[in-house]
Amino acid sequence: MGRHSLPDQYGAGASDPRPRMRRRTVAVATALVLTVAGGTAAAVRSGLLSFGSSCREHPVRLTVAASPDLAPALTVAAKQAKDSGLTSDGQCLAVTVAPRESSEVADTLGAGKDADAQVWVADSDLWVQRITADRRAIQVTQVGNVASTPVAVAMVPTAAKSLGWPKKTYSWLELAGAALQDSSLRLGAADPARSATGLLALTRLGTAAAGVKGGDTQAAALMKTLSQRTSDTDSQVLRTLPRNTSEAEQGNPERNQAVVVTEQASFTYNASADAGTGLDLFYPKDGSPRLDYPYTLVDKTRLSTDESRAAIRFMTYLRRPEQQRLLQKRGFRTSDYDAPQTVVSAAGGSSPQPFAEPAARPASDTAVDETLGTWTITVQSARLTTVVDASSSMSEPVPGTGRSRMDVTKASLLQALATFTPEDEIGLWEFSTKLDGDKDYRVLVPTGRLGTGSQSDRLSAAFGDLAPIPNGATGLYDTTLAAYQEATATYVKGKFNALVILTDGVNQDPGSISRTTLLTELRKLTSPERPVPLIMIAVGPDADREEADQIARATGGSGQSVTDPSQIHTVILKAIVAAGTQGGEG
Repeated sequence: MGRHSLPDQYGAGASDPRPRMRRRTVAVATALVLTVAGGTAAAVRSGLLSFGSSCREHPVRLTVAASPDLAPALTVAAKQAKDSGLTSDGQCLAVTVAPRESSEVADTLGAGKDADAQVWVADSDLWVQRITADRRAIQVTQVGNVASTPVAVAMVPTAAKSLGWPKKTYSWLELAGAALQDSSLRLGAADPARSATGLLALTRLGTAAAGVKGGDTQAAALMKTLSQRTSDTDSQVLRTLPRNTSEAEQGNPERNQAVVVTEQASFTYNASADAGTGLDLFYPKDGSPRLDYPYTLVDKTRLSTDESRAAIRFMTYLRRPEQQRLLQKRGFRTSDYDAPQTVVSAAGGSSPQPFAEPAARPASDTAVDETLGTWTITVQSARLTTVVDASSSMSEPVPGTGRSRMDVTKASLLQALATFTPEDEIGLWEFSTKLDGDKDYRVLVPTGRLGTGSQSDRLSAAFGDLAPIPNGATGLYDTTLAAYQEATATYVKGKFNALVILTDGVNQDPGSISRTTLLTELRKLTSPERPVPLIMIAVGPDADREEADQIARATGGSGQSVTDPSQIHTVILKAIVAAGTQGGEG
């Protein structure tokens, strides 16, 4: 909700590429057990794999931070484990389950703070990947998956039947189109920046749109529409539905007729819904991504041996048949290849909806990052000034492309420009050394609204005209300070303000300020009330990623690195997400 994230082979709800959940869980858990125990024999002798009921005086206490939808089932399982005398190495387990939003835990760990839990069960591997990709975060170790549930679109009966449910099936893009065309079919979702359900659905939509002529425009329009009807969490989304079948409730423009939710969420909703107010589920025919509930050890290196082994003991306990039945009774799936009819029916699914189809193919890291970045700049207008290195080294060729660093950079920046809306404000500077008298920089297009006059055309032309300066060096420090002074001085409240600097080298201006002075001045200019994160992108092998990160973090921003300038577009969007989740909103 960082990354946004970002995803691995199951990041978008994959099931077909990964082996059966039970087999993988036991295999990974056993491997980790053997590592901790020092061998199979030691593990058996110690009682880790024993189901005995004898206990020592003091139990091993574990706190499990679990996604709120899964927490009730785990709480019951923990009580049953205690009542049955479940032990690890002869010690009883005292497991406390704490419902915690996955985005909240990810933010805590990402900030390097203690999550007050030894085990974390997020709702999606997306959050785990966000943490493992962040060098500053408290790390987690995944040892299995607890359950899964597909993401779908639930509708009140009148709306579902108007679209031909259950006989008619739709793709994600077709369902989105129906919501756009019919103003009475109000579609809601959880904020993709805070919800894996929302992000997986939006990524699936974006992927589908990319393969259709005009799909990008339709996807952007949906994002804009959806941004007006988002909720902070998945549970809050369900509260936006009509409370009863009265005409007043059904016609209330504040109430959604359709929501992006999981099968399990719909199952839970329908279990307590009054007659006639239950939800019907559309399972998109181009594949439903899944939440996969990864079971992770938090900061494994700091856990005691007893805690590590007890945590794995509890996970293997959850794979017992009786616990699998418990999860299914709560609306979860426990196999990658089985869709229990009782779960599907209670959730609002019905044939010929493709509820038994394998999960959608996993989204790539790039797809998720671009989706989050596009969402960020769609729901909140951006004000970005881009500063491009025009030193002579930008004429160096990019291996395997037949083009220079500058040529590939320009193409990537033009691609990025196409993702912004008319409400966004974009500007362009270039820098080298002594470009404008003693100044190392030159303003090519002042930052302004794309929808005003010819701003977009001017930017496109200026990007296209960028060229390396013969014998030009890299005046990085003076340029960075000047650009940041301008960005903070022209801050616009209510927009996402940021400064993007791209460089393929290090500071080469002997007459410039020092790095120490630059960092000091940047910190003086930074204000929590008027945040302007600096996104510094180190391009190619000659740039200094560590320095870029150090400079950027002085403003609350981040340093990024790319070996290929064609990656700039994606990295900019990824950095925007990171800055936005850290409070880049004005």
